[in-house]
Amino acid sequence: MTEAAEAETVGRERGRVDRAAAGGSTAASGSAAAGGFAAASGSAAASGSATTAEPDSDDAAPASPEIGAEAGTQDPSASPEASAARPMAGGRLAELAVHDLALIEKLRISFEPGLNVLTGETGAGKSLLIDALGLAVGARADTSLVRHGSDSARVEALFDRLPEPLICVREVSAAGRSTARIDDESVTAARLASVAGRLVEIHGQHEQQRLLDERWQRELLDAFGGLDRERGATAAAVETWRANQAALAELALDPRELARRLELHDHQLAEIAGAKLRVGEAADIRGRLSSAQHAESIARGSAEVHDLLAGEGTGARETTAEAAHRARDLAKLDQRYEPVAERLLGLAAELEDAAAEAAGLAESVEHDPAALSLLEERLSQIYSLERKYGEDEAAVIAYGERTAAEAQRLRTLEASRETRQAEAARLLRLVGTTSSVLSRGRQTAAQLLAKAVEEALGGLGFSQTSFQVAVTRRPAGPSEPAVEIDGQRVAFDGSGADSVAFLIAPNPGEPARPLARIASGGELSRVALAIKQILAEADHTPTLVFDEIDAGIGGRSAEPVGRSLWELARSHQVLCVTHLGQIAAYADAQFRIEKHQRDGRTVTEVHRLDAAERVEELTQMLAGADGGAGARASAEELLERADAWRRSARGE
Repeated sequence: MTEAAEAETVGRERGRVDRAAAGGSTAASGSAAAGGFAAASGSAAASGSATTAEPDSDDAAPASPEIGAEAGTQDPSASPEASAARPMAGGRLAELAVHDLALIEKLRISFEPGLNVLTGETGAGKSLLIDALGLAVGARADTSLVRHGSDSARVEALFDRLPEPLICVREVSAAGRSTARIDDESVTAARLASVAGRLVEIHGQHEQQRLLDERWQRELLDAFGGLDRERGATAAAVETWRANQAALAELALDPRELARRLELHDHQLAEIAGAKLRVGEAADIRGRLSSAQHAESIARGSAEVHDLLAGEGTGARETTAEAAHRARDLAKLDQRYEPVAERLLGLAAELEDAAAEAAGLAESVEHDPAALSLLEERLSQIYSLERKYGEDEAAVIAYGERTAAEAQRLRTLEASRETRQAEAARLLRLVGTTSSVLSRGRQTAAQLLAKAVEEALGGLGFSQTSFQVAVTRRPAGPSEPAVEIDGQRVAFDGSGADSVAFLIAPNPGEPARPLARIASGGELSRVALAIKQILAEADHTPTLVFDEIDAGIGGRSAEPVGRSLWELARSHQVLCVTHLGQIAAYADAQFRIEKHQRDGRTVTEVHRLDAAERVEELTQMLAGADGGAGARASAEELLERADAWRRSARGE
């Protein structure tokens, strides 16, 4: 049998194949059914409307009324291309409501399914919205984010997860207490992260991304390579091997302990079997001994009963018989006396039987001291067995049956252990086979993924960057379970025998380093964008967030980034914070974040831009507040060029 063929037999042998290749990403997607939050909940929350901060500050409202309360107010002239975005899988972010978080007094934003771009001046609070979203999906709470003068900050996020929308609420008090709720049910922050954290992945300056986790990198590689089948076969083989090892461990008994247990069981069996117990025996003996203690009184009383019933001339039997004879004579004269006569004859017979039984019982009372001593010894023996093995004779007998079965199992222990050991060797070979097949698949996929990501990075301004996917194996320790792959003794687990690491060398001549060691958040965001673009079909995280993705790049590199984001937003909802108009031009929905003075306090507000406002915003992004006609013309040209490119990408 070839290695590949043997690997495929695991599912048939054990009947359990864990298809976990896509890990948490596939679990995060929920249902892949099309349609927005409006279809799922009867609300127009997916419209993309946004409201600015209100003059008055209301108390935090309950989660359900706050989210979606004013949805459906989108300007009909805003973002004509927004509706062209393909429907997202259930679980995208529909709305975000924030109260008393740093500069944010009160706001609510409704997001589009496609590319949502947040723009505005530095320090206006764009990253605050990302922090707010992080809180809503279980990020660590920071009391410094609570707005000065407020008791607490509150964030609510609505996800259009199917079949029911999901509402996540997080409150952080100025005193340091943090509370979380999912659909009005109080939960821990860890529980919130496990549920909502799967729906959002944030890439930014200060976030710990799953992309940096080499275990997650391995999941992405398996998903890219379509290795579900091989991964499942390996997981099933390892699980079966582990189950056999657990059973083998139970059979691992020291010979001296085995002998001790067998000796104990044999002694118990001999003691129980030798007693020849019968159910109810102790109660019978107790009755007989009780009678023996009152033998004289019983004998005298029994004689009196006998005399009263059957005594010569005075007993009740003779009197009743005489009455029956008289009734029979009367029946000859009046037939109505015939039943009376029959009843009296029956009573006479019953009285005679009762007298005989009373006499017999008196004779059965034990008088012999030796016999009484034997009865007491037998009862003592039964009591001793019950103290050791059960509460009554039935329990003692059942204990003996179980002990006999255990003794038989121990006597066949060695044979069972030998069988399990042979099975362990076979299963370990199967683990090696399936792991080897999976490893070769990963090696092939790693080369293809590295080439694709490197090309994508070139289009994002990393023309000299080298990207690699390292697939390595860890040698097993002396006492560690291991399989042999390509002549090497390596460690393994349910995911196989490989470690996977994404490596990058941003500059020529530098050695490639793990992705986690890249210092720049902007670089990391663009690397994540390239990887996400390549893995768009494999990674089903509904909402991707890119904070400061434009750090360190100029206009020449920015437009390809905008196009990549738009393409990625065809299969994911994307939120992006940027300072570059070349990226913002590709937005399906654009929001301006700005801060104002109100009553001596600084507040951050968010405004959804319509078509005309987008031109004004891009003009300022290109040339500042004093941008003239030339800058405006450049902004219009940029938007037209982006729109033309999108139409071309859609095949229009």
